[in-house]
Amino acid sequence: MTTSSPLPFALGYGTNGLTDHPLPVALELMAEQGYDAVALTLGHPHLDPLAPDALTQIAQLRSHLQGHGMRVVIETGTRFLLDPRRKHAPALVDPEAVPRLDFLRRAVDVSAALDAECVSFFSGVLPPEATPETGWERLTARVRELLEYAEAQGVKLSIEPEPGMLVETVADALDLHRALGAPSALGVTVDIGHCVVVEPEGVRGALLQAGDLLTNVQLDDMPPHTHEHLPFGDGAVDLVEALSTLAELDYRGVAAVELPRHSHDGPGLVQRSMAALREAWAQAQAQRRQADWVQESTTAVLADPSRLPVVFAMAGRHVGRAPVNPAADPTGIVWGTAADVARGQLIAQLAGPGTEAALPAPALAEAVADLYRRGDSAERRGVLRGLGAMAREAAVLNDAVVRVGLEATADALRTNETSLVAAAVGPFAAAHLDQHAWRHAVLKLVFMGVSLDAVTDLEHRRDPELARMAADFAAERRAASRPVPADLALLTLESSHTSHI
Repeated sequence: MTTSSPLPFALGYGTNGLTDHPLPVALELMAEQGYDAVALTLGHPHLDPLAPDALTQIAQLRSHLQGHGMRVVIETGTRFLLDPRRKHAPALVDPEAVPRLDFLRRAVDVSAALDAECVSFFSGVLPPEATPETGWERLTARVRELLEYAEAQGVKLSIEPEPGMLVETVADALDLHRALGAPSALGVTVDIGHCVVVEPEGVRGALLQAGDLLTNVQLDDMPPHTHEHLPFGDGAVDLVEALSTLAELDYRGVAAVELPRHSHDGPGLVQRSMAALREAWAQAQAQRRQADWVQESTTAVLADPSRLPVVFAMAGRHVGRAPVNPAADPTGIVWGTAADVARGQLIAQLAGPGTEAALPAPALAEAVADLYRRGDSAERRGVLRGLGAMAREAAVLNDAVVRVGLEATADALRTNETSLVAAAVGPFAAAHLDQHAWRHAVLKLVFMGVSLDAVTDLEHRRDPELARMAADFAAERRAASRPVPADLALLTLESSHTSHI
């Protein structure tokens, strides 16, 4: 798959994820998959700036980078380079940090020789005997010294917040930047995986907070509350949101995959990571087109409400009909298509925030009824998704809108069209459908073989009567020697792992 449009920033891969390959081979693996940048971690086994032949290695590397047309950032997170017994020691916050300072100066030299984008570094973990005040005094003084050296060579430094270190969050990095007098030669590195562990506002909040100081980005997945770099899809990071935010910031630097414990599967992850990045970028672009269409369409309809039916019908042409969650829902039945969601967002925009409608309530109710009555299946799904979006975003819906919504929901639930039934059991049904009708709608999904992931608030609305109905249905299936759908277990009041169904 190719990207739907060129990325404004360079995609790279970290050499610390290919430590079983010689550096020229690692670069070749990256180039084969379309990476146009590399995050070079200095030290064994690739480029050791302390080695006697470092200048020769640097000259050879420069030639390889030019041959592949690759940009480069310098990473300095090698674990045992300076002390074979203590990881990352000595650090800038330790009592004595001469080896660390010498190493970082060498990194600046390498950066200058390779025309690298920046030298990324960290503060280190505060030693037990030091107070935070002492740690900040040491860090500030030493980074100021490094900045003088870097500025003299035209090299930019970039401080990376790390979980558990003195500079742990972007806010800490900004505090350091201010303490140093806001030097232009100091930027911020953000690892999006770290954000789900320590950043209060998550990935998007951390990137926006870094703002113009964002100099380097590391890409990986990570579980919440655990500093463990994982391949994309194995943790809690929203990669689409991350790439969208970088584009929103007009970030033009390097964003490189950071998987320092996965060299055992290096070639495979180089390939799979690029595939995941391209897919995420395509989704980010689709979301951007969708948001633009919703905004433009809302403006057009508010200026001339008579245009709504035509605008509504054209959604698929503008935003596409791809499934929202292609991996888990390739047909778009459970979570809908891009056009479904865009139509739903348009209706929600026309309803306005809270109870203050952008269209008067009677006009909105009439418009929703007309769109559903005259629409084809895709447009009806959009109406149902729009009712769900209004239910999520409005504290109270006007009685006329609720009445129209209930009529449309009831009609959809009478059909045997799986996508309509799935769209009809969303947030609007959870908020407004009576329990009797809601139970039968849920059981109908099971009968139709549609995942109960489509149902909003299933865990909260399921009750003993629904459990009884599910048990009866399961018994009927067994009596007929037919398989019992696994989703029936979700309709009991017990855990799906302990259900008797």
